[in-house]
Amino acid sequence: MRSVIQRVSEAAVTINGTKVSEINSGLLILLGIEEADDNNDIEWLTKKIINLRIFNDENGVMNKSLIDVNGNAIVVSQFTLHASTKKGNRPSYIYAAKPETAIPLYEQFIAQMELQLNKKVGAGQFGADMKVALINDGPVTIIIDSKNRD
Repeated sequence: MRSVIQRVSEAAVTINGTKVSEINSGLLILLGIEEADDNNDIEWLTKKIINLRIFNDENGVMNKSLIDVNGNAIVVSQFTLHASTKKGNRPSYIYAAKPETAIPLYEQFIAQMELQLNKKVGAGQFGADMKVALINDGPVTIIIDSKNRD
């Protein structure tokens, strides 16, 4: 499970002209799921994300987590995070999970985030053509892969 986490001052997801999710201060999480992912990846990655100390404290030092600042989150599925660009110029997505695997894991990931944050988490719609707008705060952008826990 691969994620790109962006600290945002605001973010929104629009599908077919309708805004389906919107947050102020918090995290926009782009989530790529591969066939080998399972509940262990969800558990590890959600815990890592919500405890990541990337929000400023009173001294302007990144020392607070999403939980500490009572921040919000939006999770957007993004299979292109598993693009392989080794050969040629056209990315291959052979490592990205098929919908029958990815959709349940995506939904479980969101549910686990909601459980750990004790609040509703915004989301995109799996497989939809989404327009994602954000103001990256910092900018702070971090990539985390559950298969690379070093």
